[in-house]
Amino acid sequence: MSAEPVRIGVVGLGYWGPNLARNFDGLPGCELSWVCDASEEARERLAPSLGDTRVTGELDDLLGDPQLDAVALATPVPTHADLAARVLEAGKHCFVEKPLAERVVDAERVVEAARAAQRVLMVGHLLEYHPGVLRLKEIADSGELGDIRYIYSNRLNLGVLREEENALWSLGAHDVSVLLALAGEEPYEVEARGESYMQPGIEDVVFCFLRFPSGLAAHLHLSWLDPHKERRFTVVGSRRMATFDDMELERKVTVYDKGFDERAGSYGEYDARSGDTWSPRTPNTEPLRAECEHFVACVRDGATPRSDGESGLRVVRVLEALQDSLASSRRSEAHVGGA
Repeated sequence: MSAEPVRIGVVGLGYWGPNLARNFDGLPGCELSWVCDASEEARERLAPSLGDTRVTGELDDLLGDPQLDAVALATPVPTHADLAARVLEAGKHCFVEKPLAERVVDAERVVEAARAAQRVLMVGHLLEYHPGVLRLKEIADSGELGDIRYIYSNRLNLGVLREEENALWSLGAHDVSVLLALAGEEPYEVEARGESYMQPGIEDVVFCFLRFPSGLAAHLHLSWLDPHKERRFTVVGSRRMATFDDMELERKVTVYDKGFDERAGSYGEYDARSGDTWSPRTPNTEPLRAECEHFVACVRDGATPRSDGESGLRVVRVLEALQDSLASSRRSEAHVGGA
């Protein structure tokens, strides 16, 4: 006798929700039971492609369905915490798009709701399911690169201007999640500087610097006002270096046998080494498909997701600290300018 499918509802049918709905709808062992959006136009646009999936404008319809196992939230960021808490308190497992919340106190409330309800809480930090990122982490964790000295990322493009969130929250949520996964620790010091060129008070470009207890340092360059489209992480180790470049079609991960070797018989003198460069084989797995499969498996088996609530909370903690630094630097500049 086959196991019952995991029944899921998707809430929020704007930009990203339809992608979640399509992936959950096509997964073995999963049934897309509901889709939900307050916009009638959004519901009508998606409904013809969903077969028997029920369509509604009310979240309560999903929460009141005793057959529904889980809800995936792809609603605007300011609603994430409140809606996730409602889903969990109703006894449903919850997938919520990144970031988990806008404030640490709200993220903590959602994590506590999941703990109290004994339900799975997973945050949609998509890059943590990218096979290239997983391969980069595997290489870094193996010791092949030596001691990790520093990491930097570029997430740049001439992109869509946001009206509510700045480049830190819109773009940085991706890179902070990957950085924390690679580092395996949280930073003790963060600093952020940014500029608002297109809209007052909404930074189009942000530069972040982070220090970690192990001695690791990191730098993030985030911008939607840039001539280049870049999605790259660079990890510099004491023995070798490696990159993950999502713009590359085939060579997503590259390892560089580069570094400094101490000169034989010398005292503190070093020679630069530039050896082979190679690209390890990386599976051609679609990250969103892998992410959805992971959530379904965790709901079915009761496992802890890779990007669980605690992981999402750590990301919000770093983002909030960076935002505080950004706001502080803005006040300092205003003070100096007005002096």
